[in-house]
Amino acid sequence: MRKILSRTAVAALSMAFVTEAMATEWNVSLWGKRRAFTEHVEKMAELVSEKTGGEFTLNISYGGLSKNRENLDGISIGAFEMAQFCAGYHRDKNPSITVMELPFLGVSSLEQEIELSMAVYQHPAAIEDLGRWNATLLMPSPLPQYNLVGMGDAPAKLDDFAGLSVRATGGIGKAMETVGAVPTSMSATEVRQAMDSGVVKAVAFAPHAHMSYGTIENATWWTTNLNPGTVNCPVVVNTDALADLSDDHREALLGSVEESLDHYVTTYNGKTMDAWGPALEERGIAKVAFSDAEIAAFKEAAAAPAAKAWIEENTARGLPAQELYDLVTGMIANGS
Repeated sequence: MRKILSRTAVAALSMAFVTEAMATEWNVSLWGKRRAFTEHVEKMAELVSEKTGGEFTLNISYGGLSKNRENLDGISIGAFEMAQFCAGYHRDKNPSITVMELPFLGVSSLEQEIELSMAVYQHPAAIEDLGRWNATLLMPSPLPQYNLVGMGDAPAKLDDFAGLSVRATGGIGKAMETVGAVPTSMSATEVRQAMDSGVVKAVAFAPHAHMSYGTIENATWWTTNLNPGTVNCPVVVNTDALADLSDDHREALLGSVEESLDHYVTTYNGKTMDAWGPALEERGIAKVAFSDAEIAAFKEAAAAPAAKAWIEENTARGLPAQELYDLVTGMIANGS
């Protein structure tokens, strides 16, 4: 009997060891709180767990692992296995994907933003660029065109932006400079305090962020049709960690990208945008619309110079900048 029990105990211990060895846990570094911007990561965690019977789990942290501007650095040293960041936070670290942040590209939907981003992410130059940080681009966090929420007197024309301090990163910041605004780059988590203290008088965000970070609480106006561009915020994984996954776990992860993005788009176009209009109306925030002529002049002043400067700067870095720019603008022109 003792021999039988011993064999049973050994078998149970062996099974427990095998089960533990098969289990995989990844830490995921996000920031802020759960919101429309993170729904694809939340969905991916759900799908990966379901597909692997709980053997592969994504432990999502909102700010507990790293500051948002340091997520790419954390990925590079393997401090965590997955992270989200925005290209404009550190343009010199990921210049290839900043092509998606150029002003007035003319992206018309979240679906198009996904298609364009994935094309850029799969370009050899982008793969090599992010490879310097031991990072593999997994999926974008598609955002609609940014618009401004501000305090004080509402601008009646573009000239009224002259001297206005605006939180605007990347290409949007460059575009705002052309109409005389003074752009300031700061992370999303710093914006509300900057508004409250008067450091900035207006903020360029997508609708979900205006609601999530409270910029509409003190706002008196917002622009309905400025649409200068958006930011590109990929989700990346540590390349070594991806390679170390079993074939089944890797397939569970990579095979969940499309469904996770579909969930994100459905949530953003539905729940988030349904809440945006009422949130403005409840607070009596005035809607500012500019004439077609002013928008056309804004685009003419901002788009071509920014593209030219981006191509020249990144060609000097050794990137095929013209090729990347042509890839994006060509897809847009063809209706992709």
